[in-house]
Amino acid sequence: MKSARADLLRVVAGSLALLFAGVWLGGIVVLGALVAPTVFRVVPAPTSADAMTIVFTHFDKLAMMSAAVIAVAEVVRTRAEPRATLVDVARLAVIAVAGGLAVVQGVWLSPTIVALHRQGAIRGLGPLGEKLERFHAWSETCGKTESLLLVVLIVLLVRALTDPRSA
Repeated sequence: MKSARADLLRVVAGSLALLFAGVWLGGIVVLGALVAPTVFRVVPAPTSADAMTIVFTHFDKLAMMSAAVIAVAEVVRTRAEPRATLVDVARLAVIAVAGGLAVVQGVWLSPTIVALHRQGAIRGLGPLGEKLERFHAWSETCGKTESLLLVVLIVLLVRALTDPRSA
């Protein structure tokens, strides 16, 4: 039999993880589907790239922070359970991979893109532009993979919060 404290801890930690997963996923969708295409269409180069490198650099910090909050919440939530299930392990694995990708973007891909942009690189033009194109493609792949993993995570979190067997 579970204690009321463990139940409360499970619900609070799960809800916190769900909130931050939604913020992280929502940010990726809004930036990738709305902000970036609009800025690059409306604002002339290189100002558009200047603006978006600032936006993505700030978002990388939000994504990494969200990953950390979710990871801590999930560890706390899982420890409140009498025994970990396969679904608990799956959630922890998903957040580990998604969080790892956020770190790769935040500490390697985005800073490299910013540095190339500052050196005057234009995607696809010349050696620097080709390098910028490669890093941009990797960054897009990371963002899409994070999105997919976050959708899976949200489904698993909702399942954990609504499953009567875990109450």
